[in-house]
Amino acid sequence: MVASGSAPRRTAVHPLLALAAFVVGYAAMMMSVGPMMVHGLRPALMTGEAVLALPAVALVALSGLPLAEGLALRPVSARTAALAAVAGATLWAASLGLMNLQFVVWRPPTDFLDSFRRLHEILRPRSVGEGLLSVAAIAIVPALCEETLFRGVILPSFARAGDAVGLLGSAALFAIIHIDAVGTTPVFYRLPFAFAVGLGLGALRLLTGSLLASMLAHAVLNTTTFLTVFLTGAASQAVDEPDAISGTVLFLAGGAATAWMFRRLRGPSVGSVVDGPPGHA
Repeated sequence: MVASGSAPRRTAVHPLLALAAFVVGYAAMMMSVGPMMVHGLRPALMTGEAVLALPAVALVALSGLPLAEGLALRPVSARTAALAAVAGATLWAASLGLMNLQFVVWRPPTDFLDSFRRLHEILRPRSVGEGLLSVAAIAIVPALCEETLFRGVILPSFARAGDAVGLLGSAALFAIIHIDAVGTTPVFYRLPFAFAVGLGLGALRLLTGSLLASMLAHAVLNTTTFLTVFLTGAASQAVDEPDAISGTVLFLAGGAATAWMFRRLRGPSVGSVVDGPPGHA
């Protein structure tokens, strides 16, 4: 609580600096993946994620904010952690339904679908060791690094203009890194999916006041994707046989379940440390 007449304690970096950190990190990610491919796809993906977040982490450190405070790495209760994990699963269901509907009404280019299948074939594990590396590359490292940048730095920075600005702005930038390239042609197919997921993860960050909740939900979402897509081949089936009915059911049911999780998280017994004054994080 801020004493009357005193300025609120600064808890986020300036929005323009946060945006610059995003631009530098995104450029570094794009430039690092190619050279790292000599070591394999999994190390390349993990390196790309790490350099994506590095400028933002450096910015917080150089700004004089303690990293734990500047990134809102606040502990949460077991109840909040459980609700966040379930929210990650319900977000996965809603996002899978959305992508299924997209396959029906907005068919991606053939070259994109072919590259999609090749990527999944490469990442499909053939041993326990490869499975652990795939989980790290697809689920854990992206959850940690992307949440650090988008919900740890960008969202609270943009939220100086209001929580809605922080939520929408961080989700929009999160969607941008999911623009794919087939050759030299950008493919925007994953933008709606990524924007929707970004909104959900941002809402978790705002509701709980802790980055750990959105990190956990993101990791659960990505791990569920790995288990259902890379191990079972569900992605290929969705590509070949898109189903509007199942997509609609997943989207609506997953969205409703996510909304219910958020209502539960809004209660007074969430167990997280609440943020400072409105518009700050």
